[in-house]
Amino acid sequence: MAVVKWCFRALNVRRTLVSTSSRTNKYICLSSGINNRLVRHFSSSDGHYDLVVIGGGSGGLACAKEAVQHGAKVAVLDYVTPSPRGTVWGLGGTCVNVGCIPKKLMHYAALLGEAIEDAKAYGWMLPGTPIKHDWQVLRGAVQDHIKSVNWVTRVQLRDNKIDYYNGHGKFVDPSTVKVILKNGKEHTLTASHIVIAVGGRPKYPDIPGALEYGITSDDIFSLEKPPGKTLVVGAGYIGLECAGFLNGLGYDATVMVRSVPLRGFDQQMAGIVADEMASKGVKFLMKCVPLSVEKNDDGKLVVSWTSTEDQNTHSDTFDTVLFAVGRRALTKELCIDSAGVNIAPESCKVIAVNEQSNVKHIYAVGDVLQDKPELTPVAIQAGKLLAQRIFNKSSEQMDYENVATTVFTPLEYGTVGMSEERAINKFGEENLEIFHAYYKPTEFFIPERNIKNCYAKVVALRADPQKVLGMHFIGPQAGEVIQGFASAMKCGLTMKELQSTVGIHPTIAEEFTRIFVTKRSGVDPHPQSCCS
Repeated sequence: MAVVKWCFRALNVRRTLVSTSSRTNKYICLSSGINNRLVRHFSSSDGHYDLVVIGGGSGGLACAKEAVQHGAKVAVLDYVTPSPRGTVWGLGGTCVNVGCIPKKLMHYAALLGEAIEDAKAYGWMLPGTPIKHDWQVLRGAVQDHIKSVNWVTRVQLRDNKIDYYNGHGKFVDPSTVKVILKNGKEHTLTASHIVIAVGGRPKYPDIPGALEYGITSDDIFSLEKPPGKTLVVGAGYIGLECAGFLNGLGYDATVMVRSVPLRGFDQQMAGIVADEMASKGVKFLMKCVPLSVEKNDDGKLVVSWTSTEDQNTHSDTFDTVLFAVGRRALTKELCIDSAGVNIAPESCKVIAVNEQSNVKHIYAVGDVLQDKPELTPVAIQAGKLLAQRIFNKSSEQMDYENVATTVFTPLEYGTVGMSEERAINKFGEENLEIFHAYYKPTEFFIPERNIKNCYAKVVALRADPQKVLGMHFIGPQAGEVIQGFASAMKCGLTMKELQSTVGIHPTIAEEFTRIFVTKRSGVDPHPQSCCS
C-alpha cells in the first residue's frame, strides 16, 4: 500500500503529495484547492453504470470500492449542502469530516490535559505557569488532518477508476439519476443497481433563534473562535461527547437533558457516565426543554427553557449553543418518491430487508437504513457485503447483532450486546444473572484520580452454560477493551469461558476475567485490593 506523506503550509491550502509504491515513484505537486486540480473522474458523456452510489461516506465508498474489484463500472455521487452556519466539507462523509475522526481527536486532546496534570504526581517537572489550551492550534491540526483524508479518498477513487461526481443527485425514475454539479452543469446517469448511502444531518429544534444562532456537530470541529461557555442541548452520545471534550479543554459546558442521558443505552451505565462528567465539572439541566435563543448586542446568546417537572421558565447566557437533538435522513432531497422507494414516515429512512428496498435494484447502507445501528464500521461492512452479493454471487448477509460501540466521554463507555433493560424485557429478570464489579486502574493510584465510576458489568443467562448477552465497561480506553470481547461474543462466549480466561496483569481489560460477584448475591462489588 502506498505510503502517503502530507506537508501543509500555513494559511494557504498548498500541499505536496509524495506517493511511493513498489513499482514506481511518483511525485505530484498540487497547489491551490482540492476541488479543481485533481483529475475529474467522470466521463465526458453521460452513460450507463453497473452501480451508482449516492453518497460518498464510509458505507457508500466501501460498497463502490468493493464493486470495482469484481469488474463493475461504478459512479459515486457526493455533495454537501452547507449547514445553516455555512459549514461545508470534502469527500468522506460524516465520520471523516464532522463525526468519529474529529471527535476522537478532540477527545484525545482533552485527555492529554488530564495526563499533563497526572504527570506532576509522577515526577515530571512542568513549567510553573498555568497550562493553557489553544483552540486555534487544535482546530487547525484537526482540519488539516481531515483535508488530508479527503484528498486520499479522492485519489483512491481515481486509482480504482471509479467515476466521481461532486454534485447533488436526484432520482428521475427508478433507474435514472440526475446529477447537478456545483457549476450548474447536469449529468443524467442510468444504472443497473443503485445504492442510497446519503446518511443524515443534525436536526434543529423548532424554536425561535435555533437556526440563526445555534450550531451542531456539523460546525463545532471547525469553529474559528473558541466556543467559550457552551450549552449542549441533547444528552445522546454526540451531546455528551461534545460536552465532555469541551469541558476537558477548559470551557464551561452545560448539558440540557430532555428525558435521560444516553437513551437507548444501558441506563445504569448511562447514569454512571453522567455522574463522572458532573464530577469533572459538566453541569446538567435535567428534564428541560429549550424555548428560544436570542442574541444580545454583545454577541452573547440568551437561552430560555422550561422545566418539565415544575413548568417554570429559566434562562442563562452562553457564548455557544450546540444542538444535539437527533439526526434526519437525507432521503427527501433525493426526490426518492420518483424512485418508488418506501421510507419510514417518522424518520424518512429507507425500509429495507438485507439492505434491499422494495424496488429490487435499489439498496441502502449506513445511517439511512431504518432500525439499524448508526455506526461507521456497520456501514462499511454492510457496503462491502452488499457489493459482494450483487457482483460476486456471495450469499453472506450483514449481521447487525452484537455490534460493539464506545461513547467517548471523559471516562469512556464501551458496550457490546444487550443492555440490562433489554435483556430483562426479552428473557425476564428471573432468568438472568448480572455480574458486576468496580475496579481500580493502576495508573490512577499515584495522581489519586477518582475511581468511583470505574465499573464493569456482564449480562448473562442464569442457566448453564450462562451465555453472555451483553458486556459493559466504563473506564480508560474502553473502546480498546470492548473490541476484543466483541469477537468473543460473536463466538458464543459463556461466563465459564470468560472466568477461565487468564487476564493480563495489571490491565483494566482483565477486570472482565475476574468478575464473579452478582447483583443477586448482594455482595459488595468493590475490590479489596488491586489483585482481588
